Amino acid sequence: MSLDSITQSVDEAVSGFFEPIATWLGEVVFYAVPVGGTDLPLIVAWLVVAGLVFTGWFGFIQLRKFKLALDVVRGKYDEKGSAGEVNHFQALTAAVSGTVGLGNIAGVAVAVSIGGPGATFWMILCGLLGMATKFVEVTLGVKYREVHPDGTVSGGPMHYLPKGLADRFGAGGRKLGKVLAVLASFMVLFFGLFGGNLFQVNQSYAQLVSVAGGEDGALGSSAGALFFGILIAALVGTVLLGGIRSIANVTSRLVPAMAGIYIVACLAVILVNVTAVPDAVATIVEGAFNPEGVAGGVLGALIIGFKRAAFSNEAGLGSAPIAHSAVKTKHPASEGLVALLEPFIDTVVICTMTALTIVIANPASWAKARAGEDIGGVTITSDAFETVLPWFPYVLTVAVLLFAVSTVLTWGYYGLKAWTYLFGRSRASEVTYKVIYTVFAVAGSLLTLQTLIDLADAVLFTLAVINIIGLYLLAPIVKRELDSFLELVRARKAGESADDGSGEDQEPARTTT
Repeated sequence: MSLDSITQSVDEAVSGFFEPIATWLGEVVFYAVPVGGTDLPLIVAWLVVAGLVFTGWFGFIQLRKFKLALDVVRGKYDEKGSAGEVNHFQALTAAVSGTVGLGNIAGVAVAVSIGGPGATFWMILCGLLGMATKFVEVTLGVKYREVHPDGTVSGGPMHYLPKGLADRFGAGGRKLGKVLAVLASFMVLFFGLFGGNLFQVNQSYAQLVSVAGGEDGALGSSAGALFFGILIAALVGTVLLGGIRSIANVTSRLVPAMAGIYIVACLAVILVNVTAVPDAVATIVEGAFNPEGVAGGVLGALIIGFKRAAFSNEAGLGSAPIAHSAVKTKHPASEGLVALLEPFIDTVVICTMTALTIVIANPASWAKARAGEDIGGVTITSDAFETVLPWFPYVLTVAVLLFAVSTVLTWGYYGLKAWTYLFGRSRASEVTYKVIYTVFAVAGSLLTLQTLIDLADAVLFTLAVINIIGLYLLAPIVKRELDSFLELVRARKAGESADDGSGEDQEPARTTT
């Protein structure tokens, strides 16, 4: 029996067993209601409303404290002797590597095909709102993290839900929090194995095959797939063994590199067509409010844009606090401010650059997709770049591989923290997880397991429901942490200058109960 027939049999068996479960959970989690001629998934509304609430609650913190967030990333407010494993920049890049991926390349192309250019406007708005949500959940992640005797750190919703609810509501809150923590851990672990690992490897392999001669090329065979899977697994396993320090060291180099390659390519297309930029921007803005030519009108563009942004930056899902919790700091809100840069980088910058490139280049495949033809998002993006850079498919392949590897690494760490919360932190437990995770990386190049990937998506967004309820209940604690950090900022500024100034960060501290 050939390897191809074995993998096909496994795919069919798994799909046959899990498909009913995936279909049912997907219908529940992504339940949509008709609004203005299009469908609005309630989970997207849930995430967007959270962004609106926290933006108002914290007084547009993503705008007022943006410069302060950059200062924190640069290490301006570092404190010696802080517990943690990585610095602010490394924590940010580790978390960004978990959100920046194929969705930024293919997902955006699909969004501007279905929702029209105007979807880009709403995507940016949703990204800006998500910055406030990310600030809240990461502040809680650092506030209630667990620092182990060996100096390593564990954090995330499985820690701040039971501890935070206990702080606010006593024993009853702790019991509820523990139940939610176990559920959150299972959800993170499940998505990490299938969405954060297997899917990323599978899609990066598919892109590599497409530029290496297709199915008839050197990598198109099952042996080529196995070789690729083993190579990725070896890389991931080696880095994963080093823990968050090793992952952060890799991602702090990989994330800027992959983002740089991609943005430079976007700028190349934009600069070659620089005279078309004003018209492209006008098209995006007009398309956001002009229903002509947009499926579902204004609401259609809005929903598609919000959906793409919410699925891309993961604000409110509870995943990012796991990476950020390892930061070296004594003030949780300092890392919360760093984290609000995540949706800005992921959605406002990278997703917008992709959309702008497609609108400016206006490739034939995009026009066909808007007319209803089934054309893959990667193809549309690749065609847009190819109008200026004929060799771009090879660059795109490098970008996809970098995106995929960094995502696999970060979700490997997320999954490890969920695993150890459920099964303990013994060496045997951790090694068992790492072996399982690396085996899944090998399987990713051989199997599609689309049903399990769909199930993983539904599971992860179920976590958003649990997590955001917790964020609402614990927001007053976040407010106190923010005031505490701003006191440090004021003290540092007072020490730098005798002039007390009137900067935005020098507002008087407020007492929150």
